[in-house]
Amino acid sequence: MKTGGKGPGSKGAGGKGTGSKGTGNASRGGKPPSAGAPRGKRPSHDARRRAAARPAGSEERVQRPVRPRPVEEAPKPTRAQVKAETAQVLSTGVQQLVVTPDENEMRIDRFLEARFPQLSFSHIQRIVRKGELRVDGKRADSKDRLTEGQTVRIPPLKLEEQAERPRSAKADADTIGFLRSITLYEDDDVMVLNKPAGLAVQGGSGTTRHVDQMLEALTAKDGQKPRLVHRLDKDTAGCLVIAKSRFAAATLAKTFRSRSARKVYWALVVGVPRVRQGRISTYLAREEAYDGDQRMAVAKHGEDGAMHAVTYYAVVETAAQKLAWLSLKPVTGRTHQLRAHTTHIGHPIIGDPKYFNIQNWELPGGIQNKLHLLARRIVLPHPRGKGTIDVSAPLPPHMRQSWNLLGFDDAPYDPIVEAPDE
Repeated sequence: MKTGGKGPGSKGAGGKGTGSKGTGNASRGGKPPSAGAPRGKRPSHDARRRAAARPAGSEERVQRPVRPRPVEEAPKPTRAQVKAETAQVLSTGVQQLVVTPDENEMRIDRFLEARFPQLSFSHIQRIVRKGELRVDGKRADSKDRLTEGQTVRIPPLKLEEQAERPRSAKADADTIGFLRSITLYEDDDVMVLNKPAGLAVQGGSGTTRHVDQMLEALTAKDGQKPRLVHRLDKDTAGCLVIAKSRFAAATLAKTFRSRSARKVYWALVVGVPRVRQGRISTYLAREEAYDGDQRMAVAKHGEDGAMHAVTYYAVVETAAQKLAWLSLKPVTGRTHQLRAHTTHIGHPIIGDPKYFNIQNWELPGGIQNKLHLLARRIVLPHPRGKGTIDVSAPLPPHMRQSWNLLGFDDAPYDPIVEAPDE
């Protein structure tokens, strides 16, 4: 028989009966099912529905099972955020940085340059040389390579704040146009640029325009920016290899590290070497100059920071026994290697502001006082096994002027391309 009708409590918790202002647990025509139902017996569907509608304060409210919500992972910080946070910590104390997968096999100096673009090259070398930077608790050299998961101890650093420069579509278009104008070779993985003399490859103290910064304009939609895989000195012109993907960067880095890339440079030097074709083998170490600048000097084996350096050279042409066009092939890739080696054998490169050491020597008329060093040719296996990349760069304007003045013909094939590696 159906119970209910008009009367006290007939409208339930929301009605005007005597039960409507009570505890709120009155139901239609009967006792609360939770109180009257025998122990162990499941309440009816209607009872459970009414119980779920009771106020939160009811002691006899049937609790619904709570389903755990999926935990949302925090968004991964961007490289810019990591740099900003790290810079803030480093200004006040020592920091322990963990090498990420993207930084695996990266050289220590390049690791620091990537994390802290405000740091000058000389500052990086100084903290490494003094042993203030340690990897897994041990001293390290700036050219040592890091492994994913290693911990790098960074001392307190005073970093100059860099103002964020808003990106301009027109400026990016101009930059892309300039990079295209100096591109000697390009495919999906590799670019080879004809770097002009005077353009820095990476930033440093007071350097705001450089190749690495320009490459940001070529950042792909997936966020991958073309990467440098080797360097040229600011005043050296010629072939500069750029990786357009992470895979190409890792593969090309191994190519250069294993000395599988063949590099040929051209230089104009003072005097004519007595031995027309030879091999220069020394140890080079960084030294502090009186003016605070840094140079590489010939060192003895075992000296602090001394690294073996090997260069092959050949005399191509001469001018009245006063100048010589040399073809140089570095086997190793030490900083300023060719400039230091040519000076070591008594034939410094014309226009070299760091290593030219001949007193009272007058520059021949018509020859500009600029570094006469060209990264003439680069030969290396394609990172995806697509044959060989073989690119040559033309003489820069100041060297072309000198070649024309001296009557040098740059058409003949380079004489030491097939020189042995050791």
